[in-house]
Amino acid sequence: MAIKKATQRQGFKINEFIVYPAHGVGQIVNIEEQEVAGLNLELFVINFEQDKMTLRVPVGKIASVGMRKLSDEESVEKALVTVTGRARIKRTMWSRRAQEYEAKINSGDLQSIAEVVRDLYRSESQPEQSYSERQLYEAALDRMAREVAAIRKLSGTEAIHVIEKNLAKSPRRGAGKGEQEAAA
Repeated sequence: MAIKKATQRQGFKINEFIVYPAHGVGQIVNIEEQEVAGLNLELFVINFEQDKMTLRVPVGKIASVGMRKLSDEESVEKALVTVTGRARIKRTMWSRRAQEYEAKINSGDLQSIAEVVRDLYRSESQPEQSYSERQLYEAALDRMAREVAAIRKLSGTEAIHVIEKNLAKSPRRGAGKGEQEAAA
């Protein structure tokens, strides 16, 4: 099936962690050539360990699917600052907001995902979320945590803890004024 192996294509190499917008953080485990419908295609073989899924993406489709390298530490810091901000919730119908949140999550952009985490986060003292709000929040938190974990070489649980620690610093979310000033 695989005719020849390469170790690098279009700046991506084997064993490198990447972000695939529709699925989050994955690892390139191979670059192989396969014959499909009489055509030879060069494919990235990407493993998403947490989802127990392997994806084969044609090298030529990388740009159109939005696959990118992991963000840098500066982007992680910016995203963590974003989650400490005040939630910005539009006064539109939930169905419209839910579509916008879903689009941000699937954009693969760490900053956009951080905005969804910030906007949908609820502390213990705040009212319950609806099922769909909770689902979107957890999806955004998971995507953000996976990228933070891969960049900072943390476990998923440690990455979630880092994000939640920052969420707790945001206005109206349990941290008293003295605590907010001490954190700043």
